[in-house]
Amino acid sequence: MPLPKDNMFFGLKLTNEQQEYADSIFDNQITFVNAKAGTGKTTIAVACASIMQRELVYIFSPVEEKALGFTPGTVEAKELKYTVPLRDALLKINEDPSRVIESEENIENMKNGNTWVKAMSHVFARGTNIDGNKLVIIDEAQNFTRGELKKVLTRIHNSVKVVVIGHEMQCDLPDPKKSGFLPYLEHFENQDYAKVCNLTVNFRGELANHADQLSW
Repeated sequence: MPLPKDNMFFGLKLTNEQQEYADSIFDNQITFVNAKAGTGKTTIAVACASIMQRELVYIFSPVEEKALGFTPGTVEAKELKYTVPLRDALLKINEDPSRVIESEENIENMKNGNTWVKAMSHVFARGTNIDGNKLVIIDEAQNFTRGELKKVLTRIHNSVKVVVIGHEMQCDLPDPKKSGFLPYLEHFENQDYAKVCNLTVNFRGELANHADQLSW
């Protein structure tokens, strides 16, 4: 993908790493990105979906599958706290999350065809097929077990692009060894339709950078 005018991408000046990541989303069916916090990984993926005019399916993990069932409220209310990165990314590309994300409170925009984003937990992915002109973001993939990532990835059709976003040093699973992120990254990295990218620059500042350097 050529650099946008003046090297700007929705108002963001891309680093070489970020440009390589955006190029991969355009050029490959699946992109894995092992990225520090604050590197723009979700924003760039959401922006690419917008530029390519693909429907966006944003899939997250509530860390423990039973957690959503015991949380009071509707499914959407249960999921809201897990979609903050998505909503922040949409705002950064000048999209109104309340208008473009499918929801029970957004029926009118859904009827008018103004929604292009669907957010869902992997908990509700069983039995689904993901097909058509879509881009799937699997966010915070380090919090998916091998089985959970398999459940999502085996539902992907050839027409769909996938971005698997994670950071090997920020796993919230009770046992980080059960994470499927690095095993699946390594499983796909030599496929000709896949690419692994790394983003190393945390733009949040000195404190966030220093906190990110503490290993397990």
